[in-house]
Amino acid sequence: MLFKPETNDGAKHGTAKKSRGRGYVMTLITLAILGGLGYLGWTVMHQQPQQAGGGRGQQRPDLPVPVLAATPRVQDVPVYLDGVGAIRALNTVTVRSQVDGKLIAVNFTEGQDVKKGDVLGEIDPALYQATYDQAVAKKAQDEAQLANQRIDLTRYEQLAASNAGSKQQADTQRAAVAQTEALVKADQAAIDNAAATLSYTKIVAPISGRVGLRQVDQGNIIHASDTTGLVVITQLQPIAVWFSLPQQQIMRVNAAAAKGALAVDVFGNDGVTVIDTGKLTGIDNQVDQTTGTLKLKAEFPNANYQLWPGQFVNVRLKVETLSQALVVPTSAVQRGPIGTFSYVIGADNVVTAKPVTVTQQNEHDAVIASGLTANDKVVTTGFANLSDGSKVIIGRDEQTPSADLAPRKRSRAPDAQKKDGAKEGAKDGSKEGLNDGQGKDGEFRAKRKSSEGDQKGQTGPAPGPGAQPSGSGAKQP
Repeated sequence: MLFKPETNDGAKHGTAKKSRGRGYVMTLITLAILGGLGYLGWTVMHQQPQQAGGGRGQQRPDLPVPVLAATPRVQDVPVYLDGVGAIRALNTVTVRSQVDGKLIAVNFTEGQDVKKGDVLGEIDPALYQATYDQAVAKKAQDEAQLANQRIDLTRYEQLAASNAGSKQQADTQRAAVAQTEALVKADQAAIDNAAATLSYTKIVAPISGRVGLRQVDQGNIIHASDTTGLVVITQLQPIAVWFSLPQQQIMRVNAAAAKGALAVDVFGNDGVTVIDTGKLTGIDNQVDQTTGTLKLKAEFPNANYQLWPGQFVNVRLKVETLSQALVVPTSAVQRGPIGTFSYVIGADNVVTAKPVTVTQQNEHDAVIASGLTANDKVVTTGFANLSDGSKVIIGRDEQTPSADLAPRKRSRAPDAQKKDGAKEGAKDGSKEGLNDGQGKDGEFRAKRKSSEGDQKGQTGPAPGPGAQPSGSGAKQP
């Protein structure tokens, strides 16, 4: 048996050499992959700023900024104090019976407008009529007795004058007459009392207003001690509004009220429409310590019954009028780190930021105390790309963007649409057999049919049996 150790060593050496060669190849492949990924990442990172810059390139900084502008107005501006209040009836009366008895009639309809003195209900008057008749009869009896005593007094006075009778008897008769006269007066008072009690059997409206819901039905026994009463009458015309203002406005309101009557407006449910205008009639004499507010009372005509007792409303009180004030749209006033300012358009349509002092403002107008003149032109719309020293181009009012009724469909950039179109074309091409006649697949089929027609036109009619097809790959004999 022969032993050749050098043969095994050579095999091992070849295997190690092959392993090293494979390691070098794998290393090269890894480095190539890493280099490709690095290049791809570098390309993407540099393309994104370029695309972003390309999107912003539509608004170059050297181009004028489109804006809308307005000129300040000079006008009288009313000054209002806003508050929240509740509507209350000017007068409210609970109609109660003043006597006891059976309710035999109800002469009103619930929710009806009544006038002062109208009969609302009637109580059975039989008992009270009898009492009245009794008082009248008692007076007649006493009056007859008084007439007889006066005749006797005349006789006794004549007898006493001729010394035929006693003077004492005449004096006694005179006292009896006086006593009966007093009794007749008491009878008259009883008659008046009975007549008043009898009149209470008719329940009348003490004020004019609107009746509410009936509290007692016909046929029930009602008493003067009943707390609910027959019905409640509420005066709606005119009507009152109680509202509150912060205690910081006390001096201002008192000073304005000292000059004359102050107008008060009430807003509707939308908080914008003024539904009625009245006047301030009263100011409370103390501040509510729990809320720090002062109560005030205003009276409104309420001609169309727009106001209803118990309703909460927004109120504004006119305290003064600023004469010939400078007014600009509220959108022209901007707020910066150090206060309010406005962009004023100067020569060559270059804007300058000027600080302004605002006296008061609302959602529409702002009153400027200083910083602007009536000849200035201020920017009202287009502040997104605006800065101090920018050049602007002034648009027209009809160019103001209007709000859409519903959100519009979002549109993508042209590059994104092209990329999406390419992706859809590739996707449709890959699904040619599945989506026939749709998208890019349909175009591809149309092009293929067109190319087939062209090929047929170039080759002419079909060749004969012995002819070779044109353009075929068949070998010539």
